[in-house]
Amino acid sequence: MVNCAETNVNPFQPGPDKLWDKRKAIHLFRRTTFGADLDTINASLITDPVTLVNKIVDDAKALPLTPAPIWANWTLSNYSSDPDVRNTQIGTQIIEWGTQWVTDMKKNGLRDRMSWFWSNHFVTKIESYYCPSWMYRYHVLLQKHALGNFKNFVHEMGLTPAMLIFLNNIQNTRFQPNENYARELLELFTLGVDNGYTQQDIVNVARAITGWNGLDQSSLCGNVTFIQPFWDPGQKTIFNKTGAWGYDDVINLLFSERAVQISEYICRKLYINFVNPEVNEDVVKSLAKVFRDNNFELAPVMKAMLNSEHFFDDATVGTIIPGHIEYFLTFISEVGYRDETELLYGVGYSAGEYNQQILSPTDVAGWPGNRNWINTGSFPYRTENILNIMGYYYAKNGNTLEELRDLAKGLVNNNENNPDVICTAVIDHFLPNGLQNPADYADALVVFKAEIPENYFQTGQWNLDWEYAPAQVLYLINHLANLPEFQLK
Repeated sequence: MVNCAETNVNPFQPGPDKLWDKRKAIHLFRRTTFGADLDTINASLITDPVTLVNKIVDDAKALPLTPAPIWANWTLSNYSSDPDVRNTQIGTQIIEWGTQWVTDMKKNGLRDRMSWFWSNHFVTKIESYYCPSWMYRYHVLLQKHALGNFKNFVHEMGLTPAMLIFLNNIQNTRFQPNENYARELLELFTLGVDNGYTQQDIVNVARAITGWNGLDQSSLCGNVTFIQPFWDPGQKTIFNKTGAWGYDDVINLLFSERAVQISEYICRKLYINFVNPEVNEDVVKSLAKVFRDNNFELAPVMKAMLNSEHFFDDATVGTIIPGHIEYFLTFISEVGYRDETELLYGVGYSAGEYNQQILSPTDVAGWPGNRNWINTGSFPYRTENILNIMGYYYAKNGNTLEELRDLAKGLVNNNENNPDVICTAVIDHFLPNGLQNPADYADALVVFKAEIPENYFQTGQWNLDWEYAPAQVLYLINHLANLPEFQLK
């Protein structure tokens, strides 16, 4: 695959050859949130796109953290002494917060799209620590720093209990060093594989970050504390700098001695996830400079990336295959369906059967993403659940499909009865680059017309107010959901 988008990262300025239209607005909301309803998309068209992007980022950065659950600080003493009851309590709390996370993603736009992204960067697995309060602290840390300072993010992440336990740094002492977290800190979290460090750097980073071992194993979910005698006070050479380095020193050395590598590695990951899986290295280098110039603040680099002509280039639209959760949340948003907690729960937990389990990415490197989401098992799951979602709201709404009628009417401004125009409008709403050729549009139109006699269309007797018109929209969407183009966002 080749990335054909222009490399210009200047702010996007609409003009005759650079349209700010519904397609570009949908593209923006798909990448910055989990889709938007038609009213939001239409309202955005009267706003300058650069102003809109800046507002999306600023609003996300200012968003309050999700309120803490009552069990946010629970330790072993708060749970039942009966092991079976305790396991049920813990399991219930984990499910509760997983559902809350999906709800936040649907509701909170870019802030929780970013927190979801970071959960696949700073990976932990709930089964490694199995503690709701630690899970909550980890999640809230992702939200807190989602668009904040990346250096502070790295510093705090390494000291959160979920990470200390998952990557074994709680077992890392001067007497028995464990290199696991040190390796991933460099390889996965900041620099990238084999990029600006040696095995000896890993050894000495591991020595420097010893001491965070203070956990009473009898007090499940207690605090992890620093134990001075377990820290290695000796001289350590890291990135050719020698000193009696500790944890804070490691973070400072990383960001002072390897600033270019960190900035390019992180901007490349942001680019892959928000712009295009096929990386334009010139654009990445430009964004990395913005990152460094702003002292590793994430908001400025996100604004620069999302405001750019490169981001809005036609060649970046419809280039990403989202994960299962993102895929379904986007569909729910773009139809205009209201939020239903039980459905969001189903979206989150059904994805776990197809390799997107909340709080448990594939491995420490995270979900590989994009094309890896589609295989012979997951494709039918994704297509069938689009129909299931429409069926869910059909049942919830007393066996009606009025959202689909409203969507179709909104797409043609409520004044169009030509089935060809309506069908094309629905297709272009859901498919970022439409269908491949006229024959595909003709096939879709046959599906949309269903069994309505042709003369009803020719005489103008048919319109979207017909009783069965919403079902026709459902048939069309179901047809589209079975096409490869529907997987792209």
